[in-house]
Amino acid sequence: MGGILWKIDGRAVDLAERAMIMGVLNVTPDSFSDGGRFFTPERAVAQGMRMAAEGAQIIDVGGESTRPGAEAVSTDEELARVISVIEQLRESVSAFISIDTAKAAVARAALAAGASIVNDVTGGRADPEMMARVAERGAAFIIMHMQGTPRTMQAAPHYEDVVGEVTNFFRQQYDRALECGIDSMAIAFDPGIGFGKTVGHNLSLLGNLARLRIHDRPLVVGVSRKSSLGKMIGSNAMEDRLAPTLAFTAMLRERGANVLRVHDVKENVAALRVTEALLEAAK
Repeated sequence: MGGILWKIDGRAVDLAERAMIMGVLNVTPDSFSDGGRFFTPERAVAQGMRMAAEGAQIIDVGGESTRPGAEAVSTDEELARVISVIEQLRESVSAFISIDTAKAAVARAALAAGASIVNDVTGGRADPEMMARVAERGAAFIIMHMQGTPRTMQAAPHYEDVVGEVTNFFRQQYDRALECGIDSMAIAFDPGIGFGKTVGHNLSLLGNLARLRIHDRPLVVGVSRKSSLGKMIGSNAMEDRLAPTLAFTAMLRERGANVLRVHDVKENVAALRVTEALLEAAK
């Protein structure tokens, strides 16, 4: 894998040899794995600082849960949850800050507050203003694939060819992003594991990462603590999902993932770095 550059905050980050860990910071009362734990700004900022200290190069701040069945929140409520957290983290950590939102108004305010990446679970489809706002600020943009909405996505997901359909979606949104003025080097793609997909769909996508890469753009993958891991190992306990997450971090890095979105930063950083040491030694 070579020549994977991602332009963030005006810098071209080389992801060919060293992947990035993106730490998940949910400033919500209802996220699937840590809902409520970091709902106050003080706790959220402390957790963001902890993740940066443990090696996360990106802190992904989200103020609206996208777990299956989640209810939408208003723009004002989402802004109230995330903006002060982003402002404080920008003063406290050197890691890049990402805003996990599908609302252009939230993205614009977050970028003004210090974020430099917009992570949109709808890939720019939910808000017709999103791509223009990203282009306006020169931000990096993660285009994720999701079938349906968080409320409905796991009702009955169906694809004729999940890998082909997700790849086609990436191509369409890539072209649209360029038309809106987003720098091609600032774009990354996320197949949206668990977002309108069965366990089988997830495995097909993860097993065919090379087919998902278009225009040498980075691939962002998030499997951390997902319910599909529990189904694979026959356990509903959240604490049982760490080991499978670490296994996927190592395997997916070897298969071409460039950014791993995780909750448990310290353990995943360790898994990623020993994997990369082995890949380097095997050259």
